[in-house]
Amino acid sequence: MKLIPLALTAASTVATAAAGSVAADPEGSWYRQLRKPSWQPPAIAFPLVWTAIYADLAVSSAGALASGDAPGAPGSKARREESTAYRGAFAVNLVLNASWSWLFWRARRPWLAAAECAMLTASSADLVRRTYKLNRSAGVALAPYALWCGFATALSTAIARLNHEENIG
Repeated sequence: MKLIPLALTAASTVATAAAGSVAADPEGSWYRQLRKPSWQPPAIAFPLVWTAIYADLAVSSAGALASGDAPGAPGSKARREESTAYRGAFAVNLVLNASWSWLFWRARRPWLAAAECAMLTASSADLVRRTYKLNRSAGVALAPYALWCGFATALSTAIARLNHEENIG
């Protein structure tokens, strides 16, 4: 794997994780008072899963970018264009990823966060598709990210349903 794409994707995902974690307050009274579905995982699951997901996102995206930027490969001009489009999709995805924490934890808007999370899930599925197009093994490796975001959307929606927004802000 090329180090420059990995350094860039790793730095980007670390910045995203940091931006989201600054907003999070799972020990705060507001969150503790929310009703949650019985199927919500234990609190320790979230940092463990997100750490693995972010590592996967950095490595898989670096693999896709390295494949897309490879000079002399068949269709290399088209692949470089796909790689450029990938960078934009990756950036949008990271912004959506970090934004959920700010909408849910800081703005205390579970319905808005759930809707935003649905957009993140769609963006993540698109990123898996784009990754697969540039590097099949990296695309397969990234699939759990889209699945986890889908689960996060379901969980966010369930929390929003269980708590009337006008009573929890």
